[in-house]
Amino acid sequence: MEEKLVITGGNKLSGELTVAGAKNAVLKQMAASLLYPGSVYIKNVPNLADVYSMLEVLEFLGAKVKFKNSTLEIDSSEISGSFAPNELVNRLRASFNVLGALVGRFKEAKVALPGGCQIGARRLDLHEKGLKALGAEIVFDQGYMIAHANKLTGTRVYLDLPSNGATENIMLASVLADGETIIENAACDPEITDLANFLISMGAKIQGAGTHQITIKGISPKELHSTEYTAISDRLEASTYLMAGICTGGELVLKNINIEHIQATLSKLQEAGALVEIIDPYTLKTKPNTKKLNAVTISTGWYPGFPTDVQALITVPLSVANGTSTIKETIYEERFANINELVRMGADIKVSNNVAVINGVKKLSGTKIIARDIRGGAGLVVAGLIAEGKTEVTGLIHLDRGYENLDQKLSSIGASIIRTKSISGELTNEEIPREEQEEVLRDKY
Repeated sequence: MEEKLVITGGNKLSGELTVAGAKNAVLKQMAASLLYPGSVYIKNVPNLADVYSMLEVLEFLGAKVKFKNSTLEIDSSEISGSFAPNELVNRLRASFNVLGALVGRFKEAKVALPGGCQIGARRLDLHEKGLKALGAEIVFDQGYMIAHANKLTGTRVYLDLPSNGATENIMLASVLADGETIIENAACDPEITDLANFLISMGAKIQGAGTHQITIKGISPKELHSTEYTAISDRLEASTYLMAGICTGGELVLKNINIEHIQATLSKLQEAGALVEIIDPYTLKTKPNTKKLNAVTISTGWYPGFPTDVQALITVPLSVANGTSTIKETIYEERFANINELVRMGADIKVSNNVAVINGVKKLSGTKIIARDIRGGAGLVVAGLIAEGKTEVTGLIHLDRGYENLDQKLSSIGASIIRTKSISGELTNEEIPREEQEEVLRDKY
C-alpha cells in the first residue's frame, strides 16, 4: 500500500510548534541502556519508526521495554545474548551502537553491519580500530562484525576523522573498561554530549564531551545505577521547520530548540537575508521578508560546521534565491539524491564533484516526487510548500523514520497537506490516522 503526501503550495506558515526530542540522541541512549542490568528511563522520546525499530533490537537481546507518553523504560537486567541479527540492524544505522554497549558489558558481541539511509560510505574501520585498541579481537564474517575480549583496557585512540558512530561505540565500550580511555579527534556533536551526559547520569565518569578530546575513566559495573534522563531537542527537525517558516514567509515560533545547536544553519540563513528573531536561548521566530533571499556559499563540515543533514534542506530556499549559490558536500558523497527531484520541480541545479551549483529561479512547480532519504525527503516537503500547484511526495518510509507527525504539525500552522493511502491502486483523499502507522509495534509497547 503506497502512501503519499499531497501538498498544495502557497500558504504562509504561522503559529507555534514545539520541536520533538532528538532521534539521533535517543537512539544512542537506548543502546547505552544495555550497559546497566536494571531499568533506565528516557524522556522526550519522539514517536518515530526508528525508535520502534531500535526497541525491536533491544527486545531481541532480551530487554524489557515500555514506551508511553514520550517516556521509555528499558530494563536490561535479563539480557539473553549479545547477537543482533541483520534483519533488525539493517533498518537503521544507529542500531550498530549496541556493539559498543554489548562488548563493554559482556566482552563479546556479534552485530550485523548497519543499514539506514543510502547517502554514501560510512566507515566501520574506525569502530574496529577503537575496539581493537581497547583489547578486543575483531572478525568480519558474512555481514557481521564479531568482537571478543578477555578484558578491555583503557587506552588512547586517535580517530582519522571525527566519526559520530565510532566515537559513540568507543565511549560505550570504555565505560566499564579497566583504566582511562582518551578519544582524540572525537566527534563533538550535541548528540555526543547528550550521550555522555546520559552515561554520567548512570554513574559513568566522562569528561570533555563536546570537544575533540573525550576522557572516559573506567568504572566497576557495580557503580552503574538507574537514571531518569531527558534527551535534548532535535536540531534537524528544528532546522526543517525553520526552513519552512522562512520559505513560506510566515511568522512561525519554534519552541524547545537549543539555538546554540543550530548556530551554523542560522548564520547562513541570516547571511542570505532571512529574518529570524531569537526570543530566548530555546525559542525563535521567523519573520516575513518582502525581499528574496540572496545566494550564499556553503561547505558542509563536522560539528560545529554546517551540518551535512541540513544541506538538503537549505537547498530549497536557495533554489528560489537571487543569484548563484554553491554547496560543497564534504561528508557523504551521495547526499544530493534530492536534487533530481527539485530539478523536476523547476529548480536550476547542477552537481559535479560533490558540489551543487544552484541558480535561483522565480518559482518551483508542483509535481510527483520521491523522497529517497530522511532529510532530502523533508527538503522536498518544504519545496512542495512553496511550489505553485499540487505536489505529491512518495517514499514516506524515510520521513516516518525522522519526523514525528510531520503532516499534522505542518497542518497545524497553516499548510495544505494531507496524507493519503492507496486502495487497489486508487488513491483516496482520506488522511491516514497516525495511530494506524506502525500499528503492530505500537500495540506491543
